Amino acid sequence: MEGSGDFIQYLGSDTSIKLLSSLKDPSDLVRVSAVSSSWRQFVIANGLCKQLCVRTFPEVSSFANVAEVKSTTEPLNYENDGSSQWARLERDHRVYAFLTRRLTSSMRKDCISDAIIASSTDNYPRESIKNTLNPSDRVDHRASYWSSKGESDPAVPETLTYKLAARLCLITEIHVQPFLAYFQFGFPTYSAKAVRFRMGHPTEPMEVESVDIDEFPARQEFAGDKFLWTYTSPEFPMAQENHLQKFKLPEPVLCIGGILQVELLGRVQTQQMDGLYYICIAHIQAVGMPLSPAFDIKMVDQSGKCTLVYYPEAAHCSSLAEHSQVESSGPQFHRFSASIRGWEQMILNKLLGAGTIVLDYDHDSDDEFLA
Repeated sequence: MEGSGDFIQYLGSDTSIKLLSSLKDPSDLVRVSAVSSSWRQFVIANGLCKQLCVRTFPEVSSFANVAEVKSTTEPLNYENDGSSQWARLERDHRVYAFLTRRLTSSMRKDCISDAIIASSTDNYPRESIKNTLNPSDRVDHRASYWSSKGESDPAVPETLTYKLAARLCLITEIHVQPFLAYFQFGFPTYSAKAVRFRMGHPTEPMEVESVDIDEFPARQEFAGDKFLWTYTSPEFPMAQENHLQKFKLPEPVLCIGGILQVELLGRVQTQQMDGLYYICIAHIQAVGMPLSPAFDIKMVDQSGKCTLVYYPEAAHCSSLAEHSQVESSGPQFHRFSASIRGWEQMILNKLLGAGTIVLDYDHDSDDEFLA
């Protein structure tokens, strides 16, 4: 290497790609691309940020296109935007680096925004799926829960379908609370034997918010087959207990399309009054992280192919909000973070064996990832 320190030229393209593909953090790839202009061109030209994102979250492979929109009022035009090939590669580098960073952050919240359909409802609207949005099983001194219709066969399943807070959501676990009928003799809990979860997207546009309560039952029948499921979880056994039961997914799932379905498999409790099996649910949560407003999708076709839409202004606002939360942890945290960044640079210099490396910060579009 004659002291040049450029292992990309020394090792060659294939070996360098294999080596850099071992990096797990998008910020590391951005730091590598900041070493010099030639390293930046290598990272961008080979789409290493996109490859990292796809390896970490395979669902990303369904993105057919990427669009970067300056504001939400700007029209979406990705097919013939007039950009050069290199400009499109740079755009993909920025978008996938920020997407991967968002997907690997630790922020978690309930991602369910509304109820869409239930496979059956015993007494509508008193026992509607809408009641499962309430965190408590009692509202205004009245029981709050969803109930299926009664069945003589305990094997008959039920489904509850929800709209998530964004069309792109990272979901890590689902919480389900069976309902304890405190007003019935013996205080029975109407749980299911097991649960399974599906995620996907509607096959045609739908606006849940516009559905009037009187039209909701008819809408349930209409919407039953209007979804395409792209993920199905394993089955989880459910306890016949009245508490919020937590079901952690084997791996975090990127839900593309913003639809969650809870499958309730098998019945365990009969109602004394009619001897039929029922399932009753008090509350459901989907724990994860919505990626809006920085990211959205536009469906291309019913197969699930879509365009990933990135809004830099919204992403910047999200970053500012995160930094404001970090600042509340005090200056000691900032000194620790600065120390870590210093050690990272020293380690990088040592690995390269090139003494002091002067970073090329002319590419300000990547600075946000190094913060």
